[in-house]
Amino acid sequence: MKKKKICLISSTGGHFMQIKQLIEVANKHDFYIVTEKNEISESFQQKTGHRIYFLKQQERNNLFEFAFKIINNIFLSIKYLIKERPNIIISTGAGSTVPTCILGKIMGSKIVYIESFAKIDSPTKSGKLVYKFADKFYVQWEEMMSIYPNAIYKGGIYK
Repeated sequence: MKKKKICLISSTGGHFMQIKQLIEVANKHDFYIVTEKNEISESFQQKTGHRIYFLKQQERNNLFEFAFKIINNIFLSIKYLIKERPNIIISTGAGSTVPTCILGKIMGSKIVYIESFAKIDSPTKSGKLVYKFADKFYVQWEEMMSIYPNAIYKGGIYK
């Protein structure tokens, strides 16, 4: 049986901490990570040797800079998707991950989205977008089922 290729994708910070907790499960398959480049993600790559690709951090403070970075991330997403051809993309958000999820879906990848543990009664912007086309969409709080009625709730999935 051929192993599945999995893309674990997140922005930095808490989203990246959540992705790191999924590595134990992903280790049973061929996987790689996509995240935003910063000192923590670069250090993690050096320590672990995992295959990690980097996106630009998309801050929404400056509209011109945001537009430039999202366009850049679209091209980076295409490059990484063509190179790796994942069967499954697992995302914990946030904004910089959306282009990879959309493009991956178009290219035939299954999309699994895990809404942030920090969101108890309101959706994230990226969650609202990806919910529309995700193959599986998980929430970690029962209250979120009223916002995402077709989501899967199994409680908190992180240690």
